[in-house]
Amino acid sequence: MNTYLFDFDGTLVDSMPTFVSCMLRILDENGIVYGDDIVKVITPLGLEGTAKHFISMGIQKPLDAIMQTMADYMMEAYLHHIPTKPYVEDALRLLRGKGCSLNVLTASSHITLDPCLKRLGLWELFDHVWSCDDFGTTKADPDIYRQVARRLGQPVEQVLFLDDNLNADKTAKLAGMKVCGVYDESSRDYVEEMKAATDGYIYDFRQLPELKI
Repeated sequence: MNTYLFDFDGTLVDSMPTFVSCMLRILDENGIVYGDDIVKVITPLGLEGTAKHFISMGIQKPLDAIMQTMADYMMEAYLHHIPTKPYVEDALRLLRGKGCSLNVLTASSHITLDPCLKRLGLWELFDHVWSCDDFGTTKADPDIYRQVARRLGQPVEQVLFLDDNLNADKTAKLAGMKVCGVYDESSRDYVEEMKAATDGYIYDFRQLPELKI
């Protein structure tokens, strides 16, 4: 494959512990009971989608107020502390050197996404860096992947999508993309399901340049 589409949180950067703690903190502070699958459910939704989901769970606050709380809780970590996952930069530079198109599609907002990629020295490696906000929908919607393919000028089946979230991987596959699951501690309970639902699976980015899909 020559066209890659990467998730951000839990795929390129080791941010899921921060994301999860911030989201669960909001639920806890509002006395909301949640199930064991809450992380799998909210990860593909983006901040707005997650905030709407939290309202449906019983948080009685305006959408904008919930989203601002999310951003406030996460900002410090994204701007100053969150690292790349192991071997990510080396793999991306190797693929870039081979002439591959590298792109990002993430539920994260540009307010945290862009500064984090720039701080880590990855920003210039990507042709496009997209938040779900740019499409007005979430990674739980198959059409977002088709929209991305159109913007890339590629048939959807010629784009390889990589994500550590089972729901996002299933949805991208449903949309027609090639899909590679990515290991993250936050999704370790879903590894076998992810392998069954995707075209390939990697435990770290050392495996990516040699991946045959």
